Amino acid sequence: MSERIFSRTECLLGAGAMEKLAACTVFLFGLGGVGSYAFEAIVRSGIGCVHVVDYARIDETNINRQLLALHSTIGKFKTEAAAERASDINPLVKIIENRMFIDAGNIGNCIKGKVDYILDAIDSVESKMALIEFAHDNDIPIVSCMGTGNKVQPERLRISDIYETATDPLARILRQGLKKRNIKSLDVVWSDEIPLLRGERLPINNDGKRVPASTAYVPAAAGILMASHIVNRLASIK
Repeated sequence: MSERIFSRTECLLGAGAMEKLAACTVFLFGLGGVGSYAFEAIVRSGIGCVHVVDYARIDETNINRQLLALHSTIGKFKTEAAAERASDINPLVKIIENRMFIDAGNIGNCIKGKVDYILDAIDSVESKMALIEFAHDNDIPIVSCMGTGNKVQPERLRISDIYETATDPLARILRQGLKKRNIKSLDVVWSDEIPLLRGERLPINNDGKRVPASTAYVPAAAGILMASHIVNRLASIK
């Protein structure tokens, strides 16, 4: 592999930072609209090992917003598509697939060994809370994404502590759960934009459930913000 693939990044961060990133292991949960773009960015930044955790296969409705979703990848597991794409970007990157839906009962079997950072792009509130609690209890750095559906203004995304958030329904639910667990801080990517659609105005999926509407650019921007947060900290860039 040519050493030139990360030469432009090295010009900014330095050779020492690139060595740090190559030695780092990141666990990424969720390869949807947010997670797929975060995954792309951390792989292109030179992270050496990425555990990708997602149970789902790619379907046609993912194409509008998920980087891994193409007509040629429909039906593939998202983790499989991620591993194939990553190896084509950086043949030296190590991708470990874990096709599972995490919960409080199995998360300890998923996160093992060296963990430098956790990236939480999960949709399920219960799974999200279990992951955050596990990271807190095991002193693992984590950044979590709040809601990006039903929004159209990526410029209103930001990174802060969850206790500084407002207007985000998911953040409100998580704050309540974190307070009960005495978790006093959590880095999150969130937007102060009021969701455009709620309740019965939400679209219905093939299972008859209400799901968020989405754009190509708001989840993508959130994923890139998450990746920048992780890479800059692992590379010791303020």
